[in-house]
Parts: sequence; structure tokens; C-alpha cells
Amino acid sequence: MIEVFKTDVQRVAQAKKLVTLLLQNFPKSKINFDLDDCDRVLRVEGEDFIPEKVMMLVNENGFLCHMLA
Repeated sequence: MIEVFKTDVQRVAQAKKLVTLLLQNFPKSKINFDLDDCDRVLRVEGEDFIPEKVMMLVNENGFLCHMLA
């Protein structure tokens, strides 16, 4: 499964912190940001992650995160 999320993450350091956090919760997933995209895309690929939990974790760390259709 692959899910793509729109975020408001601006800095590489912020993205790295979130990737580390998300990998702690979903260690078998591939997770990355595209901060050059206008939607500051977060891409999560794997079988064991829950999209709602991804959004919750990002939101709890002070960033907006919405699933893209």
C-alpha cells in the first residue's frame, strides 16, 4: 500500500525528525518527504501502517497532514 499526504513541513530537519518518529511506529515502511513539491508531500509505502495514525503523529508534532486523493 502507498499513501501520499499533503503537509506543511518546511525544513529538512523537521522532515527528518518526522521520518524518524514514523519509522519508530512503522518500522517496515518506506517513508520520505518531497519538500520541493507545492504540497510538501509525505509518502509512506508499506503493509503495516495506518494512514490515520500517520496523520495523527504528524499533527501531534505541530504540522498539518491530510491524505491526498
